[in-house]
Amino acid sequence: MKDIISKVLSPAVNLWLHSQLDKVEQLQINITGTNRQILTGYIPGVSLGSIAPVYQGIHLNQVELTGENIKINLGQVIKGQPLRLLEPILVKGKIALEQTQLNLSLSSDLLTTALTDLLKSFIKGDYLHNLQINWQNLEIHSDKLILRAIAIDSQGTIVTPISWKSGLSLASHRKLLLHPIQIETSSEQITLHNYEVDLGSQVQLENLTLAQGRIDCYGTATIVSE
Repeated sequence: MKDIISKVLSPAVNLWLHSQLDKVEQLQINITGTNRQILTGYIPGVSLGSIAPVYQGIHLNQVELTGENIKINLGQVIKGQPLRLLEPILVKGKIALEQTQLNLSLSSDLLTTALTDLLKSFIKGDYLHNLQINWQNLEIHSDKLILRAIAIDSQGTIVTPISWKSGLSLASHRKLLLHPIQIETSSEQITLHNYEVDLGSQVQLENLTLAQGRIDCYGTATIVSE
């Protein structure tokens, strides 16, 4: 029983985390708690650090997170079944995103769909309606983001290059503020003073900082049990 953390729980948590990620170069896990607590399926605390994790195609540079008061299906884990969260947990920590990794993420459906939906909401009318947006490049500066894309028709012909420049900060704990927004195509230039992006009630950001080639985020998020 004294080795339950090292022999049962740590490998199960490691396997569960790997199942949530597409890829990770390095993953360190530290579990705190007494045997008596853990044998009931209660984990007082977990901290993890990872280098170069990839989640749903999103490449991150570094992640450091802590979670507390975690309830799991330990009885089933001991019998060889996958670890499962019995209740939502609140995790807090920091995530670092670097320009190189974010450019790799431009092939992710999760990111490109979000960017394309935002872009089409900025450009009114049917100009981009039937066109495919291919995201080419993203630059992170200390005061703004610069994204470049091309719009392609059904024949594969480039209709227009697209440039999108915007500052990025927090409007509130759960909302990003894009300000100002400057979008340029071959036929028009659009300037918007600000636009808020709601991240949802499960996210609470305390700080977001832009630096040359890097974005740092600090905050909390709720992980919902399956």
